[in-house]
Amino acid sequence: MIHRLLLVVLVSAGFGAAVPAAGVSLPTVPRGVEVGGVEVGGLISVQAEQRLAQAYGRPVRFHFGGQRWAADPARLGASYDVRASVERALGARRGAELPLEMRVDREAVRRYVRRLDTLHGRKARDAELLGLTGGFTPKFKEAKPGRAVDRPVMVRRIMRALRSSFREGQLQLRVVPVAPEVTPADYGPIVVIKRGSNRLTLFDGARTVRTFTIATGAPEFPTPLGDFEIVVKERDPTWNPPASDWAKDAEPIPPGPGNPLGTRWMGLDVYAVGIHGTPDAASLGYSASHGCIRMAIPEAEWLFEQVEVGTPVYIVSA
Repeated sequence: MIHRLLLVVLVSAGFGAAVPAAGVSLPTVPRGVEVGGVEVGGLISVQAEQRLAQAYGRPVRFHFGGQRWAADPARLGASYDVRASVERALGARRGAELPLEMRVDREAVRRYVRRLDTLHGRKARDAELLGLTGGFTPKFKEAKPGRAVDRPVMVRRIMRALRSSFREGQLQLRVVPVAPEVTPADYGPIVVIKRGSNRLTLFDGARTVRTFTIATGAPEFPTPLGDFEIVVKERDPTWNPPASDWAKDAEPIPPGPGNPLGTRWMGLDVYAVGIHGTPDAASLGYSASHGCIRMAIPEAEWLFEQVEVGTPVYIVSA
């Protein structure tokens, strides 16, 4: 009869607080004992286990920007051994404060935080060069900052929440700003060539750096208009005659005095056209070349150090 009553008590403990049958004395946790911050004193083991499972089984709640959601502790990598914890509590002294036997998988927490970053982070948008304004200065699509979840902070907050029985509050998702890598102020070099006025201006993003007098193509060999970029840079280049009628009997000219390319060559992505120095300083300010952009040799050497392969080059008719 006693065995039958004990079975009834243990089964009913899974559905609610069980009251021992008359005449049956079950081990109880000493008065005032807490496990993981949860009061279990005076309870039999099944009741104590149920109370701990209820306290630590509640979801961790989050909020951010008007959104609210919850995550189950198991999904976050937490597991709790309430049975082993209660067994320790049964043998504790009155008023003891015991830790809950638990394991929190930090890597699982990190994975969850990375997912939060994917869902709630936002990439920064770099400045984008759109072209030139009516005044022939660079025009940009503005950069826009982004945001990212502060992963170390959120991992610590979630770990702390999983180790606590207090689940009434909500964890605010902490984000940090992400600055764009490229803004109009630091976009880098941009070259604008005004063919009609024989001027070359170097910009650093939207800021004017320096303007030079140049020579562009003669009317019968016009410098092409359009958007280009520098695709090759050469120091002390060799001049090789292009496949054009005007150069069909010419021979290559090695580096040195008299080389028509001077000491620096910045080739564009259009055949046989580039920016280079010239020993013919008298041609500067005129439409006098076979399509290339000529500069004074010292100025071409200076520009060579400011630009790089990939630098945008705009050639306009102004």
